[in-house]
Amino acid sequence: MSNSKRIFLVFAVLFFVVMIYIGYDISSRTTFPGSKPQLKERIKDKLELKDSTKVDSVKVN
Repeated sequence: MSNSKRIFLVFAVLFFVVMIYIGYDISSRTTFPGSKPQLKERIKDKLELKDSTKVDSVKVN
């Protein structure tokens, strides 16, 4: 193997090691959005507040 191929191989291995480390670091700091408890209920509650069809505008008090 020539000297330039060895240098390329060393840099390629270092690049992949650094990319794997960055990927591991990012994934360890974040959580999967679907793992949050009661995600559908929280979204539903937020949408219900904006829903104006539940208010009867014709109702006389």
